[in-house]
Amino acid sequence: MKRTEIIKPRFKLVIISIAVFTGIAFITLPAVGHGPKGHGGMSFTPLQAAKKGIMLYDKLVAKGKLAEAWETELADIKVIPRINNNKEEFVVQFNRTKGDPRSVYIFFNEKGEYSGSNFTGK
Repeated sequence: MKRTEIIKPRFKLVIISIAVFTGIAFITLPAVGHGPKGHGGMSFTPLQAAKKGIMLYDKLVAKGKLAEAWETELADIKVIPRINNNKEEFVVQFNRTKGDPRSVYIFFNEKGEYSGSNFTGK
């Protein structure tokens, strides 16, 4: 076999492989490149508020800013969208089965930024 006969099939294989991988990249990269928000520019969602609220809540319990009873006596979690001063916000409410106060509230603005927490919900 001549050297050129060996190179030609390998060259064709390389060209075909590059074409296939390029095609896959053009199909998948635009879908992945826009991230979870896509084209619509969705705002902060209730699910995102719940996730961020739970992470912050866990940190507050771990640091001792909320007593351990807040974790062991936790009854439920609610995400409440509301308008405050003409701006959308999410309130993540953590309720426990007993103790006073019964609820702690964590607030996020429409961009998902933490804007405060308290025991009154106001």
